[in-house]
Amino acid sequence: MAAPLDMELSPSLSLELLPTDPLLLILSFLDYRDLVSCCYLNRRLNQLSSHDPLWKRHCKKYWLISEEEKSRRNQSWRAIFISTYSDLGRYIHYYATLKKAWDDLEQYLGQWCPRMISSLKESVREEDLDAVEAQIRCKLPDDYRCSFRIHNGQKLVVPGLMGSMALSNHYRSEDLLDIDTAAGGFQQRLGLKQCLPLTFCIHTGLSQYMALESVEGRNKYEIFYQCPEQMARNPSTIVMFITGTSYLEWFTSYVNKVVTGGYPIIRDQIFRYVHDKDCVATTEDITVSVSTSFLPELSSVHPPHYFFTYRIRIEMSKDALPENACQLESRYWRITNAKGDVEEVQGPGVVGEFPVISPGKVYEYTSCTTFTTTSGYMEGYYTFHCLYNKDRFFNVTIPRFHMVCPAFKVSTA
Repeated sequence: MAAPLDMELSPSLSLELLPTDPLLLILSFLDYRDLVSCCYLNRRLNQLSSHDPLWKRHCKKYWLISEEEKSRRNQSWRAIFISTYSDLGRYIHYYATLKKAWDDLEQYLGQWCPRMISSLKESVREEDLDAVEAQIRCKLPDDYRCSFRIHNGQKLVVPGLMGSMALSNHYRSEDLLDIDTAAGGFQQRLGLKQCLPLTFCIHTGLSQYMALESVEGRNKYEIFYQCPEQMARNPSTIVMFITGTSYLEWFTSYVNKVVTGGYPIIRDQIFRYVHDKDCVATTEDITVSVSTSFLPELSSVHPPHYFFTYRIRIEMSKDALPENACQLESRYWRITNAKGDVEEVQGPGVVGEFPVISPGKVYEYTSCTTFTTTSGYMEGYYTFHCLYNKDRFFNVTIPRFHMVCPAFKVSTA
């Protein structure tokens, strides 16, 4: 049915006549782009969109500006948003995530690894990043650039920010490279063409690289450990153990593991052992838990040789009776690879030691194993004897723990 003639001719309601509070409420739901657009529609919306509290949410969401920071700057929320956007606007979709990761990491390191804080470098300028792009003739991804606007990696020191690993005759500690050192290690050779190093270990020479282009079988911005393909006739053929699909995912997932206690702190260093919370077994008063790690620098695909290290924690409850103190006599392992092949190992002690466990005491040790398949698992038991009743022997279960090689590919150089 047609509308009455008087409704068709009635003048439209003017924006100037609408009350301020409902309009401000509507504007508070807009994103910063839409809020800026409103400034250009008419005078009333220009005035309303300049209302300073509207910009507080955007300052906190995109730039993580606190009330204390605002007071220190002595500027309005709108002025802070505009000035920060003029400097970091291209990173607006990455900055908050990366800034929070860096802030969380610094807070955690300050408590658990304070000497590592002093190795972090100050941020770089936008023109420094542009100069590196000109030097290597490749574009850097915005998430990588954004991270270096917050911190320019770290000095080449030990321990490295990106984690350590230690065995009796092998040590690795990875530094997060600053932008100039990374640019100096930019690769154009076959096998690593257009790859930028992100980390470096001064002991092993191991690096994690980021592919800046989709060449030689790599995806753009993929991050990987590179290891030589030992049986390849072409020396440029390398194996790439994938560790990330983008810088943002790679860095923030690592930081999350660190700050949530997913990686243990040992001797003021971050050790990259992964602990499965279900990988715990308790026998009487003794609890055994296991963490594992894959070592790409000691592994190969051809011939198949996948190297893993594991760290075992043996702890007696502090509520156990003193007479329950005991000593480890021997170990038994049942080792199964991905094909179902089983190997059994039995021997005295662990790593040449016969630890004594008493109420509240903890014993930890590290060992290693290799598989000819990309995955496998171990399980077994320790045999203990009681110190106060040496005729009593009992077995303590070692929970089954799985070891899995990360995804890998071979370069197509």
